[in-house]
Amino acid sequence: MTIRLLRTLVAVADNKTFTAAAEVVHVTHAAVSQQMRTLEAELGVTLFNRARRTPELTPVAQELVAKARKLIADYDNLVPSVLADGGLSGVIQLGTLSTTLTGLTPQAMAVFKAQFPGVGLHIRPGLTGGLLADIERGNLDAALITKPHLMPAGIHFRALTDEPMQLIAAQEEAEDDPMQLLRTKPYIRFNRNAVLGTLIDNWIMSRRIRVTETMELDSPEAIASMVHANLGVSIVPDLAVKPLDGVPVKRLSLGPDAPTRTLGLAYLQDQVKTRAIEELYNAFAGVIERAQTKGSPDTQ
Repeated sequence: MTIRLLRTLVAVADNKTFTAAAEVVHVTHAAVSQQMRTLEAELGVTLFNRARRTPELTPVAQELVAKARKLIADYDNLVPSVLADGGLSGVIQLGTLSTTLTGLTPQAMAVFKAQFPGVGLHIRPGLTGGLLADIERGNLDAALITKPHLMPAGIHFRALTDEPMQLIAAQEEAEDDPMQLLRTKPYIRFNRNAVLGTLIDNWIMSRRIRVTETMELDSPEAIASMVHANLGVSIVPDLAVKPLDGVPVKRLSLGPDAPTRTLGLAYLQDQVKTRAIEELYNAFAGVIERAQTKGSPDTQ
């Protein structure tokens, strides 16, 4: 049994089909099938129910996948742990929210790379739920996320900043009452599958505001563009670190009871790359502190 075979098994579990797994591990469909038969022969167990059109993991295989994730993570972290560099070598797999891709994340990663130019960075955008799942699977070392109501067991969340929500409208909009705008203008919803989208929706319902939804998007840039074109209003975070450029829109406070998201870094509690995670956190925190101290031009 080799790490290569275990990686393929985990890829099949994550991607559901041999064809999709083959793309992830960069081999052919036939090679994936052969590797899985080899693994079954070596272990002396049946890993797939092949009576179905799409091979389905057996209960034994599901348990094996859980153990394999830990073995693969330990293997990948073997050199950093032996060298005692805390992961400040090789490649760091970092997940991040799309709402931070034009402000906080690039600025923080520039700081990190200036300090540690030899460390590779693979950045994967996504929603909080998917990023947390990838941390659990060992596909990500850490992720910048919105704190969910409940954190998965074994994952630590370290807060960075709180970002209150605000209403955005077209610049030519004369009305300054955000509640009136929500009641009378078409509403552009933030993706309801995102923690942020749920946070905003719950606040709207708690205020008993009836909105007329016109579209649903998960890109803050796309939402701002739609609002700029006077296609509706929306609720988005008042970003701690603003983009350097963006679409100009009118921004209105939702008041002292505005919903607020907590932004922070999530990672496994038994993380081997402790130094790397600490330095990533410091880079994010430093950029946020500078933005709060000096102020940042609000040009989105």
